[in-house]
Amino acid sequence: MRVITIILIILGAVKTTAQQVKIIERGSNFPIENVTIYNDRNNDFVTTNKNGIADLSSFKSSDILFFKHISYIEYEILKRELSKVEFIVSLSKKAEMLDEIVLSASKGEEKRSRIAEQVAITSKEEIKRLAPQTSADLLANLPGVRVQKSQFGGGSPVLRGMEANRVLLVVDGVRMNNAIYRMGHLQNSITVSPNIIDRTEVVFGPSSVVYGSDALGGVIHYYTKTPKISEEKQINADLYSRFSSINNEFTTQGNVEIRNKKWASFTSVSYSDFGDLKMGKNRNHGFDDWGKVNEYSNNTNSYYSEIPIVNSDNLILKNTSFNQLDLLQKVAIPISEKTDVTFNFQYSESSNINRFDKLTEYSDGALKFAEWYYGPQKRLLVSSQLKINPEKKWIENGTITAAFQNIKESRVQRKFTSLERSYRKENVDVFSLNGDFFVPLTKGNDRILSYGFETTYNKVNSNAFGKTLEVNNNTIIGFADDFTVQSRYPDGGSSYTSLASYINYRQNINKKTTLNTGLRFVNTHLKATWIDDTFIQLPDFDISLNNSAVTATIGFAHKPSEEWQLNSVISSGFRSPNIDDVGKIREKSGNVTVPNAALKPEYAYSFETSVLKYFNDKKFHTGLNIYYTLLDNYITRDYFEVNNASTIMYDGEEGTVVANLNKDNAYIVGGTFSFKGNIDDTWYTKGSLTYTKGETYDTDEPLSSIPPMFGNLEFGFEKDRFQANLNWRFNAKKRLKDYNLIEGIDNVEQTPYNVLTDSYYGTPEWSTFGINSNYKLNNKLTFFVNLDNIFDVHYKEFASSISAPGRNISISVNLTI
Repeated sequence: MRVITIILIILGAVKTTAQQVKIIERGSNFPIENVTIYNDRNNDFVTTNKNGIADLSSFKSSDILFFKHISYIEYEILKRELSKVEFIVSLSKKAEMLDEIVLSASKGEEKRSRIAEQVAITSKEEIKRLAPQTSADLLANLPGVRVQKSQFGGGSPVLRGMEANRVLLVVDGVRMNNAIYRMGHLQNSITVSPNIIDRTEVVFGPSSVVYGSDALGGVIHYYTKTPKISEEKQINADLYSRFSSINNEFTTQGNVEIRNKKWASFTSVSYSDFGDLKMGKNRNHGFDDWGKVNEYSNNTNSYYSEIPIVNSDNLILKNTSFNQLDLLQKVAIPISEKTDVTFNFQYSESSNINRFDKLTEYSDGALKFAEWYYGPQKRLLVSSQLKINPEKKWIENGTITAAFQNIKESRVQRKFTSLERSYRKENVDVFSLNGDFFVPLTKGNDRILSYGFETTYNKVNSNAFGKTLEVNNNTIIGFADDFTVQSRYPDGGSSYTSLASYINYRQNINKKTTLNTGLRFVNTHLKATWIDDTFIQLPDFDISLNNSAVTATIGFAHKPSEEWQLNSVISSGFRSPNIDDVGKIREKSGNVTVPNAALKPEYAYSFETSVLKYFNDKKFHTGLNIYYTLLDNYITRDYFEVNNASTIMYDGEEGTVVANLNKDNAYIVGGTFSFKGNIDDTWYTKGSLTYTKGETYDTDEPLSSIPPMFGNLEFGFEKDRFQANLNWRFNAKKRLKDYNLIEGIDNVEQTPYNVLTDSYYGTPEWSTFGINSNYKLNNKLTFFVNLDNIFDVHYKEFASSISAPGRNISISVNLTI
């Protein structure tokens, strides 16, 4: 009897083993995790573990099984046929396909073939391959996106000639834009580390129906890594480390994911330390001294020097080093079969970040500032996201997100030969609640109604003070006195509230055409109070502004055949002035910006059309997108008067008064040509070319932030465990006549100075080559080697104050446990 029992146990074990399938990647033979396996009856599913294995015992031998993964071509087989392939299934990597899933365009999963808007997507695999030092560098690699930098610890993305507070940043469904997001250049995009990003999507053009105010140029949506529920307990760990030669960067990131049936957790810690950057050596533009740093300030919080020191290597961009810590903690809990909740904690903190353009600014032939730096940039996000699937007539599924954010910023500055150090500090609390709901009106999802709401409340506290340093030799030993400093924003406090609701309708009119249309209503309320009137006397020290608007969109995606797709979108956008627009006081290049309580909202009306052509069974495609945007009542910085005076004293110097003003009409027109796909089984290519032009109708002046023509071309090779690609990035010249010389946003003073013409030259054209490569030693260990700017070319991105990195070797390793 005992022998029979043993035999039965052995037979049972064999049977159980035979019920397991292993999913591997075709070519490399590495196991694939998170493959979903379901049957044709859709009454059961399982997922593969980190070893690519799943148990199929719950399926019948007569079931047709489907194997699905976002990165691989779907595969199906009759279960009983698996024995003929020894319970091993090989999946092929998916090429760029028509029905790629897009998450951001409608705040829900939608096939790309049903979306008319221009969208750019990058995955975590692409992020690792590119090895960007910051998320701003990541965005600069996307087609149609340019990035401006005032210092290395920053990056301001430009979409369709718009940037800063005209571009909406979103992380995990929560808007990052707050009441002090400024006009011009914004550096907040780097507060989300690229090492914690799972996916980035960029939706171009006004997206105000779904996302509300600020989304005039487009939406940049960061999706951070999220834990997954598992039937069996799993613990996955991941370690990533990178070194870059150009600034002695060391980045280390560690992830731990714990999966259970009732909860899952994902923890990530990322730390980056960046040294001083080095510019390129080869000056193809012909300007020998442009951008070189011949002297610099070595003053610190505790060290005092009356004079700058000579830079021993003027290609080194002194005062560009900084470090940053990023923390991510997510916990996912399935409350029931139809409800789950995710708790999201994010924290980012940098060291002091020197303002490079200010520390290289000259006045009367000498460096002006001994100290000018941003204090530690701190961003805290705490949110909970409830996903529901009640399957009711009025709501099939939806997401409710509640979030709190705290943002701390500060600016510290002191001039050479002065002992007076000024501090300006900002603290912003943001509370938000938004809901997005979906109702399929037909069983086949041919008609979908979505609707939602969003409410945000911003509380801004701004204060400023001055300290007179007490110095012993070269050491700062304390403070001798205090003095009054003008705050950047209203010192009596300010708030900004928005309430909005929207409705969106998407319908497949027929098998070839999809209609999308929507409306959004938004109301904003701004309050601000000034107390101190030492430097500026305003007509009214208490202001209250209310603005409302209705925005709309209508789009068509038409597929005359499987190889062609034609898209058209007409949309309107709305941006209500925030605290920075209305109430900021600051100085730049001799101009002092002052508050303007009479500022009104600006509007954008846009038309775009695009054509996509697919080749080789949709493994290769080309696309052309063309758009025209009319800006009405647009906001720009121009000369102004306060109490009938056109000049004002600020930080001990007289400056020209400017303010944000509404003007009549302006336009931006442009387009992007792109292509991407596989040439054959081992070679692939992609590239893009973007052109933008913007001018005012009322004054015939160029608009600010309009980049020159730019693009990229890439050829890649991938076989089994090895991948490599050669890329070429290029920018055309930005001529002086195409600069806006009044606002100061284009930073024309950062371009070469032509002595012969006694004028600035504009931005010279440039191009760089780079090589990216990686090799999978095994399923756990991958090595990455990148060589950027191979020919060590010196250049500056348009409107950037800092020179771009020279030749850089980046070595990374990723270990999965």
